[in-house]
Amino acid sequence: MKKTALIILGLAATFCLGFSFKTIITKQIDNNSKIKKERIMKLGAFSVSLNVKDINVSKQFYENLGFKVFAGGMEKNYLIMKNENSLIGLFQGMFKGNILTFNPGWDENAKNIEEFDDVREIQRQLKNKGIKLTTEADDKTSGLAGFMITDPDGNVVLIDQHR
Repeated sequence: MKKTALIILGLAATFCLGFSFKTIITKQIDNNSKIKKERIMKLGAFSVSLNVKDINVSKQFYENLGFKVFAGGMEKNYLIMKNENSLIGLFQGMFKGNILTFNPGWDENAKNIEEFDDVREIQRQLKNKGIKLTTEADDKTSGLAGFMITDPDGNVVLIDQHR
């Protein structure tokens, strides 16, 4: 009888320990998941802005790749071209080099998205991480704003909010 009681007591203790460890591990995993979700910035639509020598030649080239004019105008010296979810901006004489562009608050069709991180919040987070800004958005404003950073390889990144 004592052996049976000890065996049952041992099984019960093992079950309780296993349940406790599972609960602790599950909570730890949940906490780690929440931390990772909070750190993801919502940058919005992505496009590459290209500094082109001749916008007519570049337009023809990208049309041959299946891109269609989506926005802009030849008279303005810039075109935004689209192929499915891919966006390329062609800019003649507007800036030096090529730029990686993110548009918080927009999807790839320039439609407003409900949930997005305001450009000033993204700027604040990057500053807190020690990332040096090339230009800054006025953090006392709301709505339209943008800022620029440069990646370690010299590529310019523009965070440009249109709403």
